[in-house]
Amino acid sequence: MKLKALVISIVCMAFTTLGLCAKTTESIPLQVGYIDPTKELKPHKSPIPIPEISLDDHTLYFDTPCDGCTLNIVDENDVVVYTLVIPTSTTSLVLPSTLSGEYVLQIIRSNYLFWAIITL
Repeated sequence: MKLKALVISIVCMAFTTLGLCAKTTESIPLQVGYIDPTKELKPHKSPIPIPEISLDDHTLYFDTPCDGCTLNIVDENDVVVYTLVIPTSTTSLVLPSTLSGEYVLQIIRSNYLFWAIITL
């Protein structure tokens, strides 16, 4: 009987710690646009893959690769307040803690602009 109680306790503790360690990120649905709609695009045989990203406080997680894409954070006055080229094999990126409020997050790949409004 004691063995059963011990096994049940261990199993319950395992599930409890999993819940505490789980990452609580918010998925960011991205909109798609063009940088320059008059510029001729290379034809694609398949749909353009939209990056999948999520945000937890000031940490941006890349659920799909965005290697070599440009990341911009734009304020309400259309001023780019943060920009960088996403390094190869990056799975997460910590945004500056000095940024707070509502911003437009932009990921630029070739002539495509993926964007969303985020709150930091």
